[in-house]
Amino acid sequence: MDEFELQDELQALQDVDSYSFDNETDVSALHPSDVADLLSSAVDALAHNSDAITDPAVFDAYRSLLKHAAALQGSHMIKILDSISSAYHAQIEATAPDTEIDDPQPALSHKMALEMYAFLLNWFVTAAEKVKTSGDDDASAPAPKARRGRGGKAAASRATARKQPAAEEWSWQDQIPPTLNLISKMLRLKTQKIWQTSAERETFINCVVRPVYHVTENEQYMKSADIRRGVYKAICLAVKHQGHALAAQISIMQSLQYYEHLSEPMAECLNILARDFDHPQLGDDILREIAGKTFSAQDTKGPRAFSRFLIRYAELAPRLVLRQLSLLLAHLDSESYPMRMALVEVIGAIIRELAESPENDGLGAVGAAAAAAAGLGPAGGDRAKQLKQINGLYDLLLERTLDLSSYVRVKVLTTLARLCDGTAKFPQQRLAMTRAAVDALEDKASGVRKAAVSLLVRLILTHPYGMYGGFLSETEWKERYEQESAVLAKMEGEVGKAVERPEGEEDSQTEEEDEGVGSDEEDGSQKKKPKKERDADSMEVDGDEHQDEDEDDPMSGDDDDENGAPKKRAKRRRSKRKSELDLAALTNEAAALGALNENQHLEARLKKKFCLDALEFIRTVEDGMRTVQKLLASTNKLEVLEAMEFFRVTFEYKFDAAEAGIKKMLHLIWSKDNNATAEDGRELKSVRSRLLECYRTMYFEPILNLDPKSQINRIAKNMIEMTYDATLAELTSLEEMMRQLMEEGHIHEDVVAKLWQVYSSERPLPRAQRRGAVIILGMLALAKRSVVADRVETLVKVGLGERGKTDLTLARYTCVALQRLNGSAKKVKGSLLDKSLRIDMDNALFRKLQDAVERPCRSKEWFPMAEQAINTVYALGERPDVLCGALIKNLARRVFGKKPAGGGGGVTASVSQDTPLDKDPDAMDEDEDDDDVVPPSSPLKSPSKSAASQSQSQASASKDTGDAFELSQLLFVVGHVAIKQIVFLELVEREWKRQKHEKELGSLGHAAAKASGTGAQDKSKEQEELDQVAGNAEDEIGERIAAMREQELLYGPESLLATFGPMLVHICGSPHKFKNRTLRMAATLAFSKFLCVSSHFCEQHHRLLFKILETSKDASIRSNIVIALGDVAVSFSSIIDESNDELYTGLRDPDLVVKKNTLMVLTHLILNGMVKVKGQMGEMAKCVEDEDERISDLAKLFFAELSTKDNAIYNNLPDVISHLSVGAHAIDEEAFQSTMKYIFTFIEKEKQAENIVEKLCQRFRLSDDPRQWRDIAFCLSLLPFKSERSVKKLIEGLQFYRDKLHEEAVYARFQEILTKARQNKSANKPDAELNEFEAILEESRRQGAEDQDFEKRVEGRKAIAKKRATRRSEYLFRTSFNGST
Repeated sequence: MDEFELQDELQALQDVDSYSFDNETDVSALHPSDVADLLSSAVDALAHNSDAITDPAVFDAYRSLLKHAAALQGSHMIKILDSISSAYHAQIEATAPDTEIDDPQPALSHKMALEMYAFLLNWFVTAAEKVKTSGDDDASAPAPKARRGRGGKAAASRATARKQPAAEEWSWQDQIPPTLNLISKMLRLKTQKIWQTSAERETFINCVVRPVYHVTENEQYMKSADIRRGVYKAICLAVKHQGHALAAQISIMQSLQYYEHLSEPMAECLNILARDFDHPQLGDDILREIAGKTFSAQDTKGPRAFSRFLIRYAELAPRLVLRQLSLLLAHLDSESYPMRMALVEVIGAIIRELAESPENDGLGAVGAAAAAAAGLGPAGGDRAKQLKQINGLYDLLLERTLDLSSYVRVKVLTTLARLCDGTAKFPQQRLAMTRAAVDALEDKASGVRKAAVSLLVRLILTHPYGMYGGFLSETEWKERYEQESAVLAKMEGEVGKAVERPEGEEDSQTEEEDEGVGSDEEDGSQKKKPKKERDADSMEVDGDEHQDEDEDDPMSGDDDDENGAPKKRAKRRRSKRKSELDLAALTNEAAALGALNENQHLEARLKKKFCLDALEFIRTVEDGMRTVQKLLASTNKLEVLEAMEFFRVTFEYKFDAAEAGIKKMLHLIWSKDNNATAEDGRELKSVRSRLLECYRTMYFEPILNLDPKSQINRIAKNMIEMTYDATLAELTSLEEMMRQLMEEGHIHEDVVAKLWQVYSSERPLPRAQRRGAVIILGMLALAKRSVVADRVETLVKVGLGERGKTDLTLARYTCVALQRLNGSAKKVKGSLLDKSLRIDMDNALFRKLQDAVERPCRSKEWFPMAEQAINTVYALGERPDVLCGALIKNLARRVFGKKPAGGGGGVTASVSQDTPLDKDPDAMDEDEDDDDVVPPSSPLKSPSKSAASQSQSQASASKDTGDAFELSQLLFVVGHVAIKQIVFLELVEREWKRQKHEKELGSLGHAAAKASGTGAQDKSKEQEELDQVAGNAEDEIGERIAAMREQELLYGPESLLATFGPMLVHICGSPHKFKNRTLRMAATLAFSKFLCVSSHFCEQHHRLLFKILETSKDASIRSNIVIALGDVAVSFSSIIDESNDELYTGLRDPDLVVKKNTLMVLTHLILNGMVKVKGQMGEMAKCVEDEDERISDLAKLFFAELSTKDNAIYNNLPDVISHLSVGAHAIDEEAFQSTMKYIFTFIEKEKQAENIVEKLCQRFRLSDDPRQWRDIAFCLSLLPFKSERSVKKLIEGLQFYRDKLHEEAVYARFQEILTKARQNKSANKPDAELNEFEAILEESRRQGAEDQDFEKRVEGRKAIAKKRATRRSEYLFRTSFNGST
């Protein structure tokens, strides 16, 4: 061939179908044998001589084959590639020596052949891709010469292919690595010797490299490590040796833009180019081009690809990215959040690189230029300057914690968390990170809050304050700080008093000292060194904290005496000072300081600063703990799990405030979630299982290097301490957790034995410790009854013996543990099975219980103890009513029987008895008057009687017949026995039915045996009769028990309780006679329990309970009544329904506890359908915006649960709006809007929204109050208006509100509705009607405004006319009066 123009051929090849040449052969029309002959002749020619490619016949044969590649078989493609590659390689080998000599002619002789091979190889890669794509349908063909396909097996070696061409299957992917190696070999040639002009050379190199870029476009290929290495090598060689940089830059930018999978490979390629080929310029150019690009917020694909490239490149070559950072920082303000996220990660990678570089290595040439360019500090190798750069980068990161996008904020926090794992700690930056993390805990996005908690955990785990063991107790660090301050003060002595210094100057000097000393401490402990590598603000904190903590310390006047440096340092500082200082005094001071040991003084100052920084870190973390506690109640599971991990870590590091969070975690034991899978594919534990794991780790897992006995003691101690100061809710949650741990076998028998040992120890132990032991034992017995069943004697001896007499709380929890003897099997509704254990009444246990209740006692702890003792009797006794009857009689005799001489009956006696008991803080006595209200949460205390009340009591002593406190005890027992007797009757009813059922089964079997010979019809008839008899029998039992409860318990002639009904009514109804607070509380409680027994008694006296609720000034009594009314409503709902409104009065109670209890009771009653809501839902809605957060949360929870009931909120919505908007119950406008905004979130059905629009529009017609207009319009604006019908309903109601549109707020709401309706993307959106509606609104508004002005003018004229008429009548009156006189 005379000439071959590569550029023209490549241009023509872009359209293969129209590409033509002289000796073209239509291969697709040839017979397979002819194709083989054509290929063989061409292969043989190249095999004989690689220069044969210049022969037009040979070259055109290859071009014909490649043009019709779709018609070829796999073996043909392999032969083509084999021959081209071999000949190409031979040609390269022949060319290489010719390029080394000075004479260019020998090298030029290879030009055409190399161009032709490059052209064919380029075409082959394109054809191979097309063949692979087009051969899918033929890939699975069974014929030996099947078409190539994507699913074909990998090709065998070429030698095998030649031997067995029929069985060959084509796989281009396996041929790519050797092809890339061939291209790389070509790119090593000195092409400038062959192609003299840059245009020709560039065309040739582009042709050679184009197959490489073509391969990169396939994501599957780039997953192969061999292919990736070949691609990187080829591109790097082309850029380094062949002047391919500009073309490579264009190709790489296009690749990043159009092929997302190439982001990371291209970053790796540029890193290899800079690292192995010493050519970082291409990376710099690409970074500069990326820095100049602009990304819009709507573009998602482009920013995502470029951001991944930047992140990967920064990870691999952070110093190269640092060179262009000043330009890249422009993307921190980009509209596209993926680019901002990328810059955050880039900065993190650079910080890691700079932080982990050798101490004195500095930034080198690259870092120097970058530092100067980025404005992050002066260039140079000095470590202090490098630290300044790192501080600047940290500041950039911390600024991004305020980014608009939550994704960016999350990325910042996760980047900071990764930086915590570095070897360099940077304490000053860590304090700033801690503060930023604590602030982020309040973020509205749950992902940000989770990331903030994770960052705090990493900061704690990697904290630099490990000099004293690593624990972070504020108390311990305070002590250390005081010790170090004292040491420093002692060291400096009185020297510092020589000169009085202004505080600001001292701070600045301290800063100078810090900077001067920072680099001298390189080889010191890692804990101390960073303290000096700080900015001046840290020393200002030092002064503040010092004043806070050491007010009594002689050195509390800030660090005024931190001047123990040697002479040369003192001189340097002196040069900075003002001339007003006493120079003589300063000279003396410098001389004294010179005698000090420089190293000791420096160490003392560093230690003090070290302790101060640790205290600041601890306090900042503890400030965030309150917020993390709230996150434990989050609905986001990931957030909850992270918060749990936070408290586990803080507990391990002994933070003082961690215990509160650990206790709050306990309530998560009730969560119902199961294991779930996170976004990244990891399986997450459920909250409950994670909680159990945390508690096992903290309290139950053994510690290394501790002997078994000590391990057991430690675990038992941990379990007991969990009960200290625990509330009832915490004990309930702890009980459930202990039950689960016991069931799963995590609590060893030796630990249980140790708990018994603590409980029964003869040694004088703290009361809380012994109580805690029996509480835990009772909890464990829920899962394993034998825990207490084997040690009943111990429980009776200790808890109900002498120790129980002196410690009533111990006796109370002992009774709870004894109740576990009955097992914890839950009763199945409708089941007659009863697995409970019943003990004979002659057992000594009951005697002890009776003695414990009857023992004279005047402590408030008696009441809960007596309650549990009675519960134990009813739980275990066969005939508890017998024992309780005797108990009531004995207590009644003590109250009403004759008192011994000197005892002095009545209230007088109680006063005289109270005198020696005034020492007992638990004593309970009469109140001074009814106005003395004690909060329910405060313990009942013994009020001292005034002289007036004593004289009054003495005056009425002859009328009193009993002691007030003893009467309270009697009434308490009577009330509790009444309520427990009801429960016992239900058990008796079930037992009778069970016995009856067993008898019927026996008789049925007997009847079946007798009737075995009779027919099926007779059998079925007998069965029906037996079922009828059984049903009748069960009904009779139920009726009998109901009659006993209704008539005999409180009204029977032989009933013991019947005696006390009238007494309770009298005491509760006569507060002016019975003024003792304890008596009133006990009587009210017993009376409430009596109301639950009999409907007849309830109907007669329930109004008295409402009266006490209305008139009582004691919040505890009101709170108890609210809870009691809930129980009464469950028992006799029809009776309470009559007084439904009064149930809601507690929601307006000034006492928070009463209000909270009322809300909880009503929530329970309403959600379970036990009371009917008759327009009172507005009172519940008021609580949504209550000042107290707990009440607000409870109200929101109520409405959230109510929304799950069918149409419940929708049905009550009109009443809620009316209640809150107008009338005596109306709330202010702002609270109304906030409340309705929350409630309207539950209106989701379109039909409901349409009906509400109609109803609200009609309300305008009946209202004359502008406030109500505004409220109705606001409610309308809360609806979604998604459907055409909603808009039409609004337009149809125009007649009702058009005259109200002159009110600005009303008109503004309707404008909001219009905007919302127009945003609807429905196909049936009535745009024309909306436009017309808008015009009508505007016209109505204008007309209404004119009417209003006219009315005002008319009113004004009327007023003027009235005044004139009044003056005229006065004038006439005076005239007539004067005339008459």
